[in-house]
Amino acid sequence: MDPILPGTEDHGQALSRRPPRDPLTADFAPSGPVPARTTRLVCGDFLLTVNPVDGSEIEPCPPHQRPDAPAKRTPAARAEYERAALPPAPPGHRVPENELLERQEIRERLVRLLTHGRTVRLTGPGGSGRTALLDLVAEDCADLAPDGVVRLDGLHRTPDDLLRDLFHTVYDAPRHRLQPDELRETVKEIGAVVLIDDLEFGGAALTELLEAAPECAFLLAATPDTPAAAGDIEDVDLPGLDRAAGVEILERSVGRDLTEEEAVWAGDLWFESEGLPLRFVQAGALLRQREQLRASGGVVDEYGVFEDVRAPADAVLDLPLEDEEAEEVPLPSLAEAAAPAPLLASRLSTSARAALRIAVALDGELPHPAHLPALVGDTHADAALGELLGCGLVSPAGPRYRLAAGVRAQLEAAGYDEDAPAEARTAARHYAWWAAHPSVTPERVCAEAAAVLTALETVLPGTEPAAEGEDGQTTAVRLAHAAGAAFAAGLHWTAWEQALHAGSEAARLAQDVPERAYFHHELGILALVDGQLDRARSELEVSHGMRTALSDMRGTVAGRRALALVADRSGDLPGLAALMAEEPPAARTAPLAPVPAAFTPAYGYGAETVVARQPGAAKERGGVRAIARRNLVAAGSGALLVAVLGTVVTLGMTSDEGAGRSPASNVGGNPTATQDLDDGTLGAVPKRDEPAPARATTTRPAGPGPDGTPGTSDDPSPSATTGSPSVDPTGTQGSGGGTSPEPTHGGGSSGPTGKPTKTGKPTTSPTEPTDEPTSQEPTDPETTPPDDPTTPPTTSTSASRPADSATASAPASTEATETQTPASASTEPPVI
Repeated sequence: MDPILPGTEDHGQALSRRPPRDPLTADFAPSGPVPARTTRLVCGDFLLTVNPVDGSEIEPCPPHQRPDAPAKRTPAARAEYERAALPPAPPGHRVPENELLERQEIRERLVRLLTHGRTVRLTGPGGSGRTALLDLVAEDCADLAPDGVVRLDGLHRTPDDLLRDLFHTVYDAPRHRLQPDELRETVKEIGAVVLIDDLEFGGAALTELLEAAPECAFLLAATPDTPAAAGDIEDVDLPGLDRAAGVEILERSVGRDLTEEEAVWAGDLWFESEGLPLRFVQAGALLRQREQLRASGGVVDEYGVFEDVRAPADAVLDLPLEDEEAEEVPLPSLAEAAAPAPLLASRLSTSARAALRIAVALDGELPHPAHLPALVGDTHADAALGELLGCGLVSPAGPRYRLAAGVRAQLEAAGYDEDAPAEARTAARHYAWWAAHPSVTPERVCAEAAAVLTALETVLPGTEPAAEGEDGQTTAVRLAHAAGAAFAAGLHWTAWEQALHAGSEAARLAQDVPERAYFHHELGILALVDGQLDRARSELEVSHGMRTALSDMRGTVAGRRALALVADRSGDLPGLAALMAEEPPAARTAPLAPVPAAFTPAYGYGAETVVARQPGAAKERGGVRAIARRNLVAAGSGALLVAVLGTVVTLGMTSDEGAGRSPASNVGGNPTATQDLDDGTLGAVPKRDEPAPARATTTRPAGPGPDGTPGTSDDPSPSATTGSPSVDPTGTQGSGGGTSPEPTHGGGSSGPTGKPTKTGKPTTSPTEPTDEPTSQEPTDPETTPPDDPTTPPTTSTSASRPADSATASAPASTEATETQTPASASTEPPVI
């Protein structure tokens, strides 16, 4: 039996230890959970830790973690940054470069205006060649300004986004997001020629952008329907091409002169398209496809090669084998030339057509070529980008590609949107996995932000709660969670906010309370960094309530810290009166209500979402006030308890009456407990209706006298000594719970009545003050000695209610007197 793997030989087989056939198999095997990607950002005075698990954490930035002042990029770093911002080159396919025709005069004019520091607005319809013209102007103005030329993409970008893009292009400030004031102060120092393509805003927003960078010359490319900006801006229109230029584009596309039929066809196309360059580029692609179709039929007929792998019968490439029939392939009709996208797409490869369907489902956004193999299901689908570029169906837009102007509408009319929901779901699932992968940098996710957000918005309306037995989140929630964290780490905060709003709505539709709490927390953090304190408080309180009900300890702690920071920034820290205010009993005793499965917020999803602070929110809010109130009450109670105990201990140590409370000090030497003739007790508990017997004072002879015999007439007179004092002076219970001392009386003698006033210390010795302030202590009245001298006088210790009295015996004396004395201390123990 194998000692390592016992039991394998018992069944007549042994486990093979041969390594796997494919050495790469282990690399793709399922592994443990991947650690979450956290990123630290410095945002003004805050240190923000983007945490995709429990929610972002924000705190004041420590001084040692504050970055240095932003420094400008070196030429090498600047070139690398700009190269990363270019759209990817199509793999394995060389796209022919089309030279611009009839644009040289406009090009020289634009350069001349920018040289004089003017701001120019270049307007032209989609497909007029604005992007290609900007490329040429950028080459001419490379050495015109100190900071060179900055290319920006204005599609779906706000003025703040463009300012930050301008800043990060010139300055090297990784993981650093400046506050608006700091950003404007830094941008004012930039001197560059700024080229913005596909600008979508104008008016006051554009004026604000131009004023923020006074040392820059701007060239703004936009469509004619974009609002113009107020101020001194030079407008330049981009007209269409004439007929000769259109024919020249077609001849360059096919590499030969046009036939008479093709020239007539080109003239009709020029009239219908009004000289739009994009239409002639697409028409040239149609002519090339026609040439390829005719050539493919002749090669198969002459040589018969690859006849068994020809395209299917329904494909457009399936042409007749006869040359005379191939020559009869007609030119596209004028309608097909005016809207050539369906015809061009039908003659492309299967992967290219699948990529077009995905782009139609994503509102014209074409995913990066690296995503096409996974989305299409073909390992060589990335080559489809070259086919689409060669046909003029896509055009560059910043760091990505989009469907060219008018192509999406044409493809939708041809039925390319029939499976759009399914294509969008496929793209959303892929992006959700890809954005959460730790090997993907936030910058790559930000470059794909347009396609990711479009996929998220497309699948959002169809979000439903997970069915019973299904474990996992919906696609929209997972995509918003993963992409939102990447957008935040990549400083693309406009996309971050859109992802958070979409994720919050998706979590509400899916009835996913933990994810709703996460998105509300992130929205609160975003509002806090942007200075919107009221909105931050509202979002954080909603998140904190949900997480408290869910017993999410980490999320609750992160929310409390953020709420404390909001209170500190807004100056809304509670005062002493607010902290000591009594909490409503219902809030203390009511059980925690569970979070409902579906909760409809008071505001909707969209850019117009506004969260207003409710008047009673401060009273209902727990957070800092409730915690501070509890801490303050507990501290006050502890301080009061310490003060009371200290007072009691101090009084006990400084009071002289404390000594009389010890029973050991109340009985003299050799005491005896005797029964009194009057009260019938043993001197321990006197009758309640009779006063306690007074302590007796006995006389003792001072000496035997001159004759040396005691008891003779020459003996000196005895001195009065007191018996054992009582433990406490007897008294009656006062109204305040204490005792008021009253003198006791000996037999046959009467003492003072009432409560005497205090006149000072007692006249007899040894005496000590009583435990509590008392009235005047009585003088020692004389009492007559007992009738029978042979009976030893006794002193009894009696107590009334809380106090005890003792009776002590003394030697007989012929002249015994009984006096009333106050309580005094003795060190001899009692005998019971």
